[in-house]
Amino acid sequence: MNREALFSDGTRAFTTPPEPEENETVTVRLRTAKGDDLRVSVIIDGGREIECIREERSADDGVFSYYCCDIVLGTDMVSYYFKIHSDEGTLFFDRFGVTDSLRPQYFFRISPGFHTPEWAKGAVMYQILVDRFCNGDKSNDVENNEYYYINTYVHHVDSWSKPPADFDVPNFYGGDLEGVRQKLYYLKSLGVEVIYFNPLFVSPSNHKYDIQDYDHIDPHLARIVEDGGEDLTPGDYDNTHSTRYQKRTTGAANLEASNEYFARFVEEAHNKGIRVILDGVFNHCGSFNKWLDRERIYEGQGGYEPGAYITKDSPYHDFFHFYEDGDDKWPYNNSYDGWWGNDTLPKLNYEGSQALEDYIINIGRKWVSPPYNCDGWRLD
Repeated sequence: MNREALFSDGTRAFTTPPEPEENETVTVRLRTAKGDDLRVSVIIDGGREIECIREERSADDGVFSYYCCDIVLGTDMVSYYFKIHSDEGTLFFDRFGVTDSLRPQYFFRISPGFHTPEWAKGAVMYQILVDRFCNGDKSNDVENNEYYYINTYVHHVDSWSKPPADFDVPNFYGGDLEGVRQKLYYLKSLGVEVIYFNPLFVSPSNHKYDIQDYDHIDPHLARIVEDGGEDLTPGDYDNTHSTRYQKRTTGAANLEASNEYFARFVEEAHNKGIRVILDGVFNHCGSFNKWLDRERIYEGQGGYEPGAYITKDSPYHDFFHFYEDGDDKWPYNNSYDGWWGNDTLPKLNYEGSQALEDYIINIGRKWVSPPYNCDGWRLD
């Protein structure tokens, strides 16, 4: 059996129609090497098996054969994978490719009645990491030593020609949404139809994949309307008294002003015929997030429940998965799940918390609804 010849995906060539309606019949196909003696079937929802037939094609190129079968849909999502049997044994094919064992997380899925928006099909999309695009408002720039993150103080980079550092997370160039707004006509002249933003929500890093607050746009990318507080220098600062960081990024006036600014930005982009997609980083949050509060940003602050790092009794305890080490010490020597083991990127435990799932669903709804009216999400 030629494993390298095996192929299928959800595009029109292998799934017809590619976006079926409810109760419609859809044909799925698997490509194989021509001449291989195979028996191919489709396993639906992990159980029901339908045998595929070899499809006769008039424009046969002499290289491949195609096996197909029909799946009658209902109203619910359907999962399936291909089972390929030969004298050499049995293989499986899923969304991730050829496999010797079953991988349910990679089964193909069909959602009856789902349709990709027409405006997204073939659209020219432009991805923007905001901090490195254009500095349109210097008043919201991150300041030198404004706060401490991942064992270093943040730094404002004055020269846009300076290459990235080996460890670049705390270096900020000052790009912001105002800079993007000023370049909307430029982007339009390039033929851009959709802007896909890297994360915009409150976060201590320049890349912002370690989100502190999903409900608000980071003021360093939008609006800072309050006095940032006293100047801080190394030695005056520690994570338990992050005064400047709190005032400049979590102050209520800054947060609301930043959200209002973003709503106006999206409206202006829409008026210029440009849609906006947000980056939904929902696999993990940041250690600064109030749910964990490892840096103790929110501890003792009025209106905030204690974070899961602070106490076992936190209402957010089940938002994360902690590992016990056999003693009563809390929080178990930082032993919680993190993305690729990074303790600043604690993984979110949806299986353990309905409240977490409900909150994130509401966040997804919030930013595509008035007054923000974003056009979609890229899910990380």
